[in-house]
Amino acid sequence: MHNEIAELINSKLPEAKATVTNPEAGDNSIVVEAQSIKAVCKLLNENKEYSFNSLQVISGVDYTDHIEVNYFLNNLDIEAPRQLQLKTKLEDRINPTLDSVTDIWKAADWQERECFDMLGVTFTGHPDPRRILCPDDWTGYPLRRDYMAPKVYNGMEVFPESKMNTADREFKIRQKMIEKAAKAAASDSEGEGEA
Repeated sequence: MHNEIAELINSKLPEAKATVTNPEAGDNSIVVEAQSIKAVCKLLNENKEYSFNSLQVISGVDYTDHIEVNYFLNNLDIEAPRQLQLKTKLEDRINPTLDSVTDIWKAADWQERECFDMLGVTFTGHPDPRRILCPDDWTGYPLRRDYMAPKVYNGMEVFPESKMNTADREFKIRQKMIEKAAKAAASDSEGEGEA
């Protein structure tokens, strides 16, 4: 099915450059160019032969050199049920941007907001592009690999020692390691500039 859907996408939207991935572990998926994501989603929603009438999940992953956004699509028709994982890569980590698909599937509304809140992906055309999990004045995106949690927020200690569990303690250790590595990298680049 994936090959047929990729061929359909490429025949109707050649700029999408749809390719099928067949990982050793996990599910097959179709990867498309980021600027074509909305057109591809619209095609997959409206196509009669391979219709996907439901958006199950939008999720994002930080791979350090790019951010990947995944769309898990379903056809809920009892006669022809099917699932598809559609992916796209965002190379711009400073300002990752995609077109919103809220006008195709209403379920995208809060899911795009969560992807923005956790990874910083802006969805152009979203009707309510606010944070959904973190406070509006929160700094940074918690699911980014380079994220540094604040020590204090609105006068409150974010990770008070007396309230921490094992996972929180491990998180703080990783935060210190990231901070130390960032300082070492900055120190190294300053030393190279002086040479």
